Amino acid sequence: MTARAGSRPAMFRDRRNTIATIALGVCLAWIASRVVSWAFIHATWTLPAGTDSTICRSRRAYGACWAVVTERWRFMVFGVYPFERQWRPMLVCALFALLYLASTRRQWWTRWLLACWLVVPVISVVLLRGGMFGLTIVPSDAWGGLPLTLVLSTIGFVAALPLAIALALGRRSTLPAIRGLSIAYIEIVRGVPLITFLFMAAIMFPLFVPQTFTIDKWVRAEIALVMVATAYLAEVVRAGLQAVPPGQYEAAASVGLSFWPTTLLVVLPQALRVSIPALVNTFIAQFKDTSLVVVIGLFDLLGAAKTVIVDRKWIGFGVEVYVFVAIVYFAFCYAVSRYSQALERRLLMERSS
Repeated sequence: MTARAGSRPAMFRDRRNTIATIALGVCLAWIASRVVSWAFIHATWTLPAGTDSTICRSRRAYGACWAVVTERWRFMVFGVYPFERQWRPMLVCALFALLYLASTRRQWWTRWLLACWLVVPVISVVLLRGGMFGLTIVPSDAWGGLPLTLVLSTIGFVAALPLAIALALGRRSTLPAIRGLSIAYIEIVRGVPLITFLFMAAIMFPLFVPQTFTIDKWVRAEIALVMVATAYLAEVVRAGLQAVPPGQYEAAASVGLSFWPTTLLVVLPQALRVSIPALVNTFIAQFKDTSLVVVIGLFDLLGAAKTVIVDRKWIGFGVEVYVFVAIVYFAFCYAVSRYSQALERRLLMERSS
């Protein structure tokens, strides 16, 4: 009798757990049915030509109004970028998608892929801004939506990682001046909210430079993101360096390697491999933190979505807009997270074999 009871699942182990499981299942089924009814069965997907949101408002109590997404998705994805030139941000999104997909193929991890990580962001900025190759100039104030989010997060991470490695090595340096400066930078920047740096970049910085000297708003926001990401990534890399066994240093010294060859060829690759989960977590956090640039007048994906729900025509349909934005963020972050887990398992298997 005891063995039979022990073989049951924990949710049905006894009468109390069984009742609780059934009650919870009924509640979840009821909630799921309501969500499906609201989101799919009674939802309004499009509006007839020449009509406004009155139809959606009349059905508001029964179902969602996804027409706000189908009619305003271009604005949410591309912001106020000129409509006739939106092929350029579309191409930017495609370039980043290809870059991310190429990075998932282990056999393509060559110097060419590293070059692509350096070149694709530059090409993306040129496409968005214009002024070269016959492209009309579009100021950064008109950049927005998903392309701006991709540019800010990717360029910020690519620029911050080498600086973070230098800071992590500096924090472990035996020279007191270098170690002290590295510790001071990391601790001060990590102790200040990102939004403070964005405000300083947008408001305070112009007060300390001549009026004739101006820096693009996007560049100032990017610098603020790089400064903060560098401090956090430096701690991630430092943790990876500490995880490298001391025997690796001794083995490198036994074959006659000096400090820099040992660091660059032996220690650093192992440290970065150990730090993959934390590095990916930092990149995901930075991808989401780009939404804070709205405080300085740049409208990323979330900022453009917020602009839609204050439109008089679509006031009251914020839930549908936020659900759409949440799906986009979740799809990107979940894909990156799942790939990092698969990569970590693959590297662990290679290491154990």
